[in-house]
Amino acid sequence: MLDIKFIRENEDLVQEAARKKLIDFNVKELIDIDDKRKDLVSVIDEMRTEQNSLSEMIPSIQDEEKRIEVINKSKEIKEKLQGIEENFREVMKKWKLLMLQVPNIPDMSVPEGKSDEDNVEIKTWGEKPSFDFEPKSHIDIMNNLKMVDFERGAKIHGFRGYYLLNDGARLSWAIWNYANDFFGQKGFIPMLPPAIVKKENLYGTGHLPNDAEDVYNTQDDDYLIGTAEIPVTGFHSGEVLDKEELPKKYLGFSPCFRREAGSYGKDTKGLIRVQEFYKMEQVILCEASHQESVKCHEWINKNTEEFIESMGIPYHTVINCGGDLGQGQVKKYDIELWVPGEQKYREISSASYFHDFQARRFNIKYKNEEGKSQYVHTLNSTAIPTPRILVSLVENFQQADGSIKIPEVLQKYMGKEVISAEK
Repeated sequence: MLDIKFIRENEDLVQEAARKKLIDFNVKELIDIDDKRKDLVSVIDEMRTEQNSLSEMIPSIQDEEKRIEVINKSKEIKEKLQGIEENFREVMKKWKLLMLQVPNIPDMSVPEGKSDEDNVEIKTWGEKPSFDFEPKSHIDIMNNLKMVDFERGAKIHGFRGYYLLNDGARLSWAIWNYANDFFGQKGFIPMLPPAIVKKENLYGTGHLPNDAEDVYNTQDDDYLIGTAEIPVTGFHSGEVLDKEELPKKYLGFSPCFRREAGSYGKDTKGLIRVQEFYKMEQVILCEASHQESVKCHEWINKNTEEFIESMGIPYHTVINCGGDLGQGQVKKYDIELWVPGEQKYREISSASYFHDFQARRFNIKYKNEEGKSQYVHTLNSTAIPTPRILVSLVENFQQADGSIKIPEVLQKYMGKEVISAEK
């Protein structure tokens, strides 16, 4: 959410942000409704002042006829005020709805573009494997090694269901444990947050109302999270922090749930696009400085790059174009891992910063050196998701005999160097 004063003073800039992000939003409509809001506030304040003044006068009026006249006038104002206040409530509903739709201003370095096809590669790392045998997909490899069961997954869960078994489960635990050690050395506070949250938390991060079709909710109108970003960012909602506490750095680990609405027909097989998974998320709250946000953004993205590099998986990093940015994001990087079976890169991580867009919704502030309250800036980045990372790991490290060479950094967590058919 942007400050209405900023929006009014930068109408053209906000409209340009909507254009670049391909968001259907008319700033003029918001300005018009804000004018109505301000006019009604002024009228209501004047009428309440007059009503209060009359109420104070009544006890001291000795003349009964004059007293009744003032009482009737007070009642008349009260009745008019009720109608105006009802109108004001309707205007405020429209105002709040429009405010929730205002796009954040993208950084100048964000390229033009309509979709992820227009994202710009800024880094490549690692050597893509060259096989002297016919490589298999992760589906065939993991099925042959009894690491996964998609048929029973579909039987129990339905579409996109899966079970990870044996070394499939062990490899996931190994990745989680290694990630906990790796990112723990970066100074993050580890956190296991709630996976069921109140609706306002999704409004806080900006997942609602935009992603309404892609989230699961309960019969009590609570929501299952699609990322730990939601409860971790909301951890300090309604609080005022001291500047000395910043930056706050959290590493949240949680189950995640996404309906994958709108992706029917895409990635219907395998572990690329599933509806429930696990993810470690880096979340930072920092002071209200663009330079600090940029520095933290580069840092959290680099953390995930270094994690991927330590496992030896080839990847590239892209800067997301305007059309592939969310409503609240100022800038975003995607890290995409090489998938030999598809001969393409697949997203594994996104790193974004928001300035105070989320903090305004969550009402998270800090006191600066002068004692003045300011909204913090928020950032988040995927540390690592499972089971999606298994796709690239398994396919890049497959061997001619159908086994999988385990990356060296994971071997101590697995207790072996190779995953082969169990006898």
